Amino acid sequence: MSGAAYRNGDGGGGHGEGDGVPRVPYQREQRGAPGEPARLPFSGPHGPQDRHGSPDAGDPQDREHPGDPGPGGGAVTPATPALPHYDHGTLKSLLGAWALSACSRDESLAVEVHLTDCATCAEEALRLRDAVGLLHQEESLDLDPLLRARVLEGCLGRRPARIPVPVWAGPYDAEAARLDALLRDLGDGYWKAPVELRWFDEEPVSQQFTVGQVIAHLAAVDSLVARALGLPGPSSGYPGPGQEDPGAPENAARARFWRARGDAELPVEPRQRTDAHWSGRSHLPGATLRSLWREQSHSLVRTVSFAGPGVSGLDVDYGTFALPLQDAFLDRAFECWIHAGDIAEAVDYPYEPPAPRHLHRMIDLAARLLPTALAARRRSGRAEPPSRLMAAGAPGRSLRLEIEGEGGGNWYLPLDSPGALASAEGEVAHVAMDGQEFCQLAAGRLQPEHAAAGKDGDRSAIRDVLYAAASLSRL
Repeated sequence: MSGAAYRNGDGGGGHGEGDGVPRVPYQREQRGAPGEPARLPFSGPHGPQDRHGSPDAGDPQDREHPGDPGPGGGAVTPATPALPHYDHGTLKSLLGAWALSACSRDESLAVEVHLTDCATCAEEALRLRDAVGLLHQEESLDLDPLLRARVLEGCLGRRPARIPVPVWAGPYDAEAARLDALLRDLGDGYWKAPVELRWFDEEPVSQQFTVGQVIAHLAAVDSLVARALGLPGPSSGYPGPGQEDPGAPENAARARFWRARGDAELPVEPRQRTDAHWSGRSHLPGATLRSLWREQSHSLVRTVSFAGPGVSGLDVDYGTFALPLQDAFLDRAFECWIHAGDIAEAVDYPYEPPAPRHLHRMIDLAARLLPTALAARRRSGRAEPPSRLMAAGAPGRSLRLEIEGEGGGNWYLPLDSPGALASAEGEVAHVAMDGQEFCQLAAGRLQPEHAAAGKDGDRSAIRDVLYAAASLSRL
């Protein structure tokens, strides 16, 4: 048995305080000559002795204690109480309770003394201790997903970066790093694993991809941001002449088509751009796809860090809409997190939500996009027309969106016009949702009628806003 097995409850000798129960002092085992068994001191009728009956030659302070004078006038050493006597059968029956640390102190000490003499019981005790270890829930060996953010925050708090990453680029930087860590943990054997991507277009839509195709999709849409910044496009990742996959002539033809035209002529709409991107890179192994995507994400963060604050308002064209660069970075952070969750779910791997301050920024982006999405649905006849048209800046009807949990807050959304002024005074409806539930709705992973939301006020307005949130989703 290891030394850790020899424990004493209060670390002291003598009697317990107030209970009248004898206590045995803690004493370490003594080693004999090589080849001899270890000896544990015990109290005999003449004071401490070893197991062979010889006087214990320990520290004099342990042997000589001043007390009442004896018959000859000298001090006598008070005897240490002996352990209760247990036969072998009783001690063996106590092994289970001892392994669970459920014995009294006297029983534990008696068992531990017995284990130094009885090899059979010692082996059984080891097996029982191992079994007890299996009863305890294992702690995750994975690092806290928010550890990186906390370490960076602590470091930058002590010594600010010479060229800091813009606050609005921080969520993308963190989520790209977390996804990269997930891919590294999964290894090369998972690149062909099927992943179901879902979005909402009045009805739930889903399509199955591989892990490699999901990363290619992220790289394709990220390249729209790179394009707005004037960075090189993805054409460098396309196969050269003669390198196309001979088993996929259609893909090879499309790859030659887009390689000849370069990034400037690639489609801008995210779905079409993904198809073209994948056609040119389907021959690449997963590790290379990951490397190209990660190199591009690093390049994006470095570029905006060196460019300074003036670049934040630069427009990023998504084909059917455009976003300011700072919002495009939040959009990319959101999609990076959502698709990382899709991959983790497909391979049954735990994945945590973003840091609360990053999650708040993503929710804020979705809330700011809702009035425009609602107006677009009205133009297409998918939502109730406004009760009246409002001039820009004029106060009108409002819906209060209350997001609960970490990263949450309150947002007032104009219902009659995207440019109208929303306020508490104009509130006609109130929706309360959990933050992650709202993000799943905005990502199209949750149908509006299935959203767990507290609703109060104008039911028609609430329905339109929930469907507008789901319409923010796309491949």
